[in-house]
Amino acid sequence: QGFIRIVDRKKDLIIRGGQNIYPAEIERFLAAHESIREAAVVGVPGPEGGERVWAFVQLEEGAQMGAQEVLDYCRGALEAYKIPDQVRFVESFPRTPLGKVQKTELRALASRELRIP
Repeated sequence: QGFIRIVDRKKDLIIRGGQNIYPAEIERFLAAHESIREAAVVGVPGPEGGERVWAFVQLEEGAQMGAQEVLDYCRGALEAYKIPDQVRFVESFPRTPLGKVQKTELRALASRELRIP
């Protein structure tokens, strides 16, 4: 007998440089910061086959934080391959009728910004 541990949804798995990245781990880490209300992390196709890690961050009301501060916070605790390539701030997240973040919309937003068809 063994155990299966569910870490994240398989379709959300990001593969970067041969490493598997589970967005939920980074999202939980980011959301633990006092200035961050919620975070969503997605993978976007990179120039050389792998994926880029994009973090979308919603700040707490009245909080001020820049992308560099988010990256510095990550560098203090996450493995280098898990540190986001890009940080974007959002007022709110696109959600499904059940209230889940629509990561497909966030991937599309990142792809448009990168001009990926």
